[in-house]
Amino acid sequence: MMFSVAGAVFAMGLNVEGGSPLLQIVPFILILAIFYFIILLPSKRKQQQVQEFLENLKENDRVITTSGIYGQIARINGDKVQLQVADKVRIDVSKAAIGGYQGQPPVVENANP
Repeated sequence: MMFSVAGAVFAMGLNVEGGSPLLQIVPFILILAIFYFIILLPSKRKQQQVQEFLENLKENDRVITTSGIYGQIARINGDKVQLQVADKVRIDVSKAAIGGYQGQPPVVENANP
């Protein structure tokens, strides 16, 4: 019985959904716009801020790594940074592992929850 009624409605050419196809796309466009402005745009800005911070590192900056090691930059060699963590103790870390300057809020969020 149900199929015969539905078949009759479609056979008559009635538009059951109603509204134009363009109006049906509008909610999806709004969802994409909200997603972009709430999630993607702030994420992109944060990534640019981190990249700028890492590019501006220089020798003798006092920094903290994302794993919590405090040190002073002794040498920068490409993507590798040599930190002096104590007298005559230097370690090599990735430049991406530098989380921020000592005594300031971190620029890079910790990878560990």
